[in-house]
Amino acid sequence: MFRIARVALAATASLIAMPLAAAPLSAEESQALRDEVRALQARLAAIEARLGEAPSGSAPAVVPMATSAPSASSPAAASAPATAIGWKGSPQFTSDDRSFKVKGRIQLDAGYVSKPRGIVDRGLGFSNEVRRIRLGGEGKLGSGFGYKLEVELSDNKVGLVDTFVTYDRGPWQVSIGNQNQFQSLDELTGDTTGSLMERAAFTDAFNFERRLGIAVQYHRKDILLQAGVFSDDIDALADSSDGPNGGDENNSFSIDGRAVYAPKLDGTQIHLGGSAHLRMLNRLSDAPTRYRQRPFLHSTNSRILATPNMFVDREFNYGLEVAAIHGRWHTAGEANWLDAIGPGPNSRFFGGYAEVGYFLTDDTRTYRNGIFGGAKPSSPFGKGGIGAIQLNLRYDYLDLNDGAIRGGTQNGWFAGIIWTPVEYLRFNLNYGYLAYTGAAIPAGGRTDYGMHVGGARVELDF
Repeated sequence: MFRIARVALAATASLIAMPLAAAPLSAEESQALRDEVRALQARLAAIEARLGEAPSGSAPAVVPMATSAPSASSPAAASAPATAIGWKGSPQFTSDDRSFKVKGRIQLDAGYVSKPRGIVDRGLGFSNEVRRIRLGGEGKLGSGFGYKLEVELSDNKVGLVDTFVTYDRGPWQVSIGNQNQFQSLDELTGDTTGSLMERAAFTDAFNFERRLGIAVQYHRKDILLQAGVFSDDIDALADSSDGPNGGDENNSFSIDGRAVYAPKLDGTQIHLGGSAHLRMLNRLSDAPTRYRQRPFLHSTNSRILATPNMFVDREFNYGLEVAAIHGRWHTAGEANWLDAIGPGPNSRFFGGYAEVGYFLTDDTRTYRNGIFGGAKPSSPFGKGGIGAIQLNLRYDYLDLNDGAIRGGTQNGWFAGIIWTPVEYLRFNLNYGYLAYTGAAIPAGGRTDYGMHVGGARVELDF
């Protein structure tokens, strides 16, 4: 194809050049034709350079052709940058410091939660759902500016997820829009690259979510520093939220920060991190707050653990993170505390987890910018291999008891197997046993009991 293009360009240049010698032209006409010949020669040189540089089997570059002859007054047209088309689960277009990529996500879930004798709750047993459907795009606008926009269908409603504008300059990045507040390693790790179908229990119980705000990041070598100021999530800022006195009267805000030290020692990627968050709940003064958690699966809406209604003016949340990746192995653990402060008794809740994972295949977990990534199979399915197979074990603890506030405790043991046949596609199978004390849903007269959970997910992320 490139040989044909080269011949065509050369022939076109010759045909344009012929009138220069065959017929007398005015000075302006002669200059215009010479400019057009130079433009075609520049494009021919660009194609020949790319033919000489591109490795065998790589995606070809696309050189945009001018729709009209460039004039002498627009020399930039003669040196327009080439647009390269790459593939990262979907087409990615790149031209100098500008780019665009379509993004999407599909997650389909099915699961089962055992029902202890004496419980009357139709949310337990078998359940299934479309966990997420997401569509959007991200790109770079040039001069350091970029963006990301994603719309998600979840819980039968459409909402905005990552939706922000960025500016990068050296080790610094500024982002403005709807985004995460650097809450914890497990929360920041993508839901399609995590160790299990769902994140640790404390991330939901402590109401972690994306919020509207401005954030600054500094990343150089082994150091990552993140900080920001945020208001509230987009739904809570809507005029109809919290009744006639909510929405536009929602003046909630938080100050958030996270620091990560991530050296690589003798082939082992180390992760040491910590975060702190102060949030002022300047919404309706009489609006209560609750901290609750499902029995792992999102497809059931039953909340086995739940505090009573609490009147909270502010929250102080802080956590520690530790993780490592070495070859096929990885390990991670977190401890997180939440202080709920209000006119009534103050309460302190705690959650944490510890996990270990191992690849049965010759693969490893990726790591970038202070969070875990997914696996890139060294031997993809259908190309001489079976893809990547990973086993994960996790212990997950949550305590919503403090003083007069009794929300219950959870001890959870989970096992998961993840098959990644090709990059961007995963099949996730999980089993867990949950031991509860002080559960919000009694089983007969008992509030201490255990439950078995199992779940399966198909997930595509590009």
